[in-house]
Amino acid sequence: MSFTLARPARHELVIKKSRFIACIEAVTGREEAQARVAQLKAEHPDAAHVCWALVAGGQSAANDDGEPGGTAGRPMLEVLRHQHLEGVMASVVRYFGGVKLGAGGLVRAYTDAVAQALLTTDKVALVKKTQLACSVPYALEGLVRRELETGQAQLTGVKHGTLVSLYFELPETQASTLLERLSESGRGQLVWIDEDQSA
Repeated sequence: MSFTLARPARHELVIKKSRFIACIEAVTGREEAQARVAQLKAEHPDAAHVCWALVAGGQSAANDDGEPGGTAGRPMLEVLRHQHLEGVMASVVRYFGGVKLGAGGLVRAYTDAVAQALLTTDKVALVKKTQLACSVPYALEGLVRRELETGQAQLTGVKHGTLVSLYFELPETQASTLLERLSESGRGQLVWIDEDQSA
């Protein structure tokens, strides 16, 4: 099972006069991650490095931002993967304190900064959702709305025309039960909409 974060996390370490400021947050993909890195660089113009790692399916990435290869981004990425996170980026802003840490010291510093930040927030299970849509006569709109509420589906849109079209999403694991119940209670008047064709 994959997880995301309940809220962004932040932690600061000082190791041999170097400051490591870790920020962990949920992002949608590489574009948002790169925008966040640019924002951090603007906020910390005197920082020596802004290293980052992203776990987001096929868009996962690790960037050392000038640190020796494999000493920052990759270790940070491993911490995120070890925690089974998805759609999460870790960034660490480093202010160089004048003392070189060596490859092993850098790996430990970046790993610890991210791991310590993660201890300050909660993980939330990622639930895969499915989007569905149906059309019903006006007389059945209330019934369908009640079924959606009972089935813990979230109504995402309603269109009133000749019929009422209801768009909703719910956890994939609950979809078949709700489909069955709606089809049954719709008394043959409920029509499922293929969302690709309705766009």
